[in-house]
Amino acid sequence: MVGSGFVKKGREGYDYKGRVTLFVILSCMVAAMGGLIFGYDIGISGGVTSMEPFLKKFFPEVNRKMKEDKQISNYCKFDSQLLTSFTSSLYIAGLLFTFFASSVTRTFGRKPSIHIGGAAFLAGAALGGAAANVYMLLLGRILLGIGVGFTNQAIPLYLSEMAPPKYRGAINNGFQLCVGIGVLSANLINYGTAKLNNTSGWRISLALAGLPASLLTFGSIFLPETPNSLIQRCDDEHLTAKKMLQQIRGTDDVDAEFEDLVKANAISKTMKKPFVKITQPKYRPQLVMAIAIQFFQQVTGINVISFYAPILFRTVGLDESASLLSAVVTGVVGTVATFISMLIVDKFGRRVLFTIGGIQMFISQIVVGSVMAAKLGDHGGLSKGYAYLVLVLICIYVAGFAWSWGPLGWLVPSEIFQLEIRSAGQSITVAANFLFTFAIAQSFLSMLCHLKSGTFFFFGGWVLIMTVFVLLFLPETKNIPIEQMDRIWMEHWFWKRIVVEPSREMTFHAEAH
Repeated sequence: MVGSGFVKKGREGYDYKGRVTLFVILSCMVAAMGGLIFGYDIGISGGVTSMEPFLKKFFPEVNRKMKEDKQISNYCKFDSQLLTSFTSSLYIAGLLFTFFASSVTRTFGRKPSIHIGGAAFLAGAALGGAAANVYMLLLGRILLGIGVGFTNQAIPLYLSEMAPPKYRGAINNGFQLCVGIGVLSANLINYGTAKLNNTSGWRISLALAGLPASLLTFGSIFLPETPNSLIQRCDDEHLTAKKMLQQIRGTDDVDAEFEDLVKANAISKTMKKPFVKITQPKYRPQLVMAIAIQFFQQVTGINVISFYAPILFRTVGLDESASLLSAVVTGVVGTVATFISMLIVDKFGRRVLFTIGGIQMFISQIVVGSVMAAKLGDHGGLSKGYAYLVLVLICIYVAGFAWSWGPLGWLVPSEIFQLEIRSAGQSITVAANFLFTFAIAQSFLSMLCHLKSGTFFFFGGWVLIMTVFVLLFLPETKNIPIEQMDRIWMEHWFWKRIVVEPSREMTFHAEAH
């Protein structure tokens, strides 16, 4: 999709010099730990809500239905709006606070937002672990939401701005790798705490979220600020920003990249109302992608697996221990697949992974829905053979998501926005993600009750639609410098009609040739 609009210089494709330095690797490893807290929370909530002692204490009606009421359909045993509020309240808080985080990120830098997010998450973990009633439980979730609202707003930007263009995909996907590790860690801890012979295993699960939050909170104190942010915040910081750019690129020859940063900053200084400006036609493709990619990421149905995997496996007939262990298996598969994505995303590109992952998810969801429609009635369970077939198919689905829509859903929006709207754009990305996550999390158990096995056909249909959407409307972004990303839309068959005025189009093609 990217044509001759870029001035090609050198083997790398662009006239930026530098390499991946140890300084960048260590900084990005610390920042990417924000993915750990996000992933841990996603994984921990589903396991905790399937634990009998937790349900007895906070949601006794759900526990009664599950244990005693034999007349209730397999698909409806966990249908409780209060129970889903426990999971989804985090995302409403994150949605609201990501817009506040945008101002902090733009005015004070990426580093303070990461630090605030880690501290809020740490407080939420402490409150959740000590919860004596459902109100403390929900307040803890809200604090966790504030934490991920800040970290998810700032960290993908931080990683994309620190990374050299050639390795931006791999480094940014480190965030999603940490999400996967967080989910896997949560599943392992849930499996272990459920085995404890006491009624407080769930407290350990919730409180241990404080461990990755502590690492991020204290590690962020030592993070360097990105050159992009230093330039954007203060004109007096240009010398500091250039020195930082030289340090993270491992060379003194950074003039070309620094010049692009300064030009982007000059444009950003004219932006007084970024949330208004981002609606202009020149930014229309980025705005559409920020919202559409987050919507599609959620209607893959991944949070059906992430939040409710243990509940889903209990629905098909596995006992509590086996369902928690099955969630561990899917966590391992997701983490390994995300690591594979890190290795290949900058070689094969974003569009290839989106397409392969989409096809893989579509097929597995259709087969899971078919098995459940044919073999699982309203009462009883699947045979062990079919239950484990469902587990294998879900692992195939998780792998497809983990090397496509999982990491790329955060990578692509973080790299396509110009500096002047980058913070606002990332806030819209995070808000859209949390809004759609909330909608799916809040409605899934009710959807499962009413649609039954048709739930998987519903999500499978959306996977087909979004795969076609990417093929038609998303240009390739691999290896393109982040401050030159606006040009990809000028050569796209559809978007060029919106972003390029006729006179500008003639000038652009004259420059290209």
